[in-house]
Amino acid sequence: MKKKFVLLLTALLTGSISGFAQSKLNVLNIKTPKDLHALFRYTENGPILIAGHRGGMVKGFPENSIATFENTLKYTPAFFEIDPRLTKDSVMVLMHDATLDRTTTGTGKLSDYTYAELQKFRLKDAEGNVTDFPIPTLSEVIEWARGKTVLNLDHKDVPLAMTAALIKKHKADAFVMLTVHSAAEMQFYLSQNKNHTFSAFVRNLKEYEDYEKAGVPFTQMIAYIGPHVKPENKELYTLLHRKGTMCMISAASSYDKLKTPEERKAAYLAIARDGASILESDLPIEAAEAVKEFTEKRGAKAGLFGKK
Repeated sequence: MKKKFVLLLTALLTGSISGFAQSKLNVLNIKTPKDLHALFRYTENGPILIAGHRGGMVKGFPENSIATFENTLKYTPAFFEIDPRLTKDSVMVLMHDATLDRTTTGTGKLSDYTYAELQKFRLKDAEGNVTDFPIPTLSEVIEWARGKTVLNLDHKDVPLAMTAALIKKHKADAFVMLTVHSAAEMQFYLSQNKNHTFSAFVRNLKEYEDYEKAGVPFTQMIAYIGPHVKPENKELYTLLHRKGTMCMISAASSYDKLKTPEERKAAYLAIARDGASILESDLPIEAAEAVKEFTEKRGAKAGLFGKK
């Protein structure tokens, strides 16, 4: 009886009251770069995809950690935007901030510590509670994600060439994609591997035209168009959808900050109805539940979703 109460309480806290966490993970069946391109190809009346910003922000689960990614997949299929940074001895670890203070028991700049020195620290959740989870390396996360999900690597302080080399080393171009802030960054990665997939900043018409002039493959990218639903989005939707490109709105810095679940649900639904095909959120479990009617419209992409 006590266990059932705990499960119910957890569901209430995560906004997932209609479905408890599953014993199996909701996975993305991505085996090749072509599968990844197919997942992200825009189709009319296709599904809304959920992106967990830094994995998600649930009490007891720290951002940028395997534990958080796995917890999210117990409730919904999702891919994850994560933040690689370099330690003093050039090991790629996951950390959003340049400093340790907010998300770990450590202090100061991450780059002042070797990877071995970082192992004494533990991650904190979004409320500042200390957990038992250590700071993971990007290599560990890539191997965990294989056969389960897709990782979107944000660009922090890691040189582009190092990132490309690590993906090549792990043979992970089928499920690791790259955030790029310009067409020039995308062109560099494509020069290393023509199969790479991207999350590109396309927040206005000028940025769209920059990518178009560069001749980059729009069918190998999603477009981050900003954090808000606004009239200007309509032109971008039209242009990008014609190219077969899904558009993403991130609620992490905007609608996730609304005070009540009811307000957030209304905002998430507004994103889905506005025309975005991808909803990124600090609260991916709650967001997925709010737009469930849109996430389940998988159609021809149904084979790319599964349980594991």
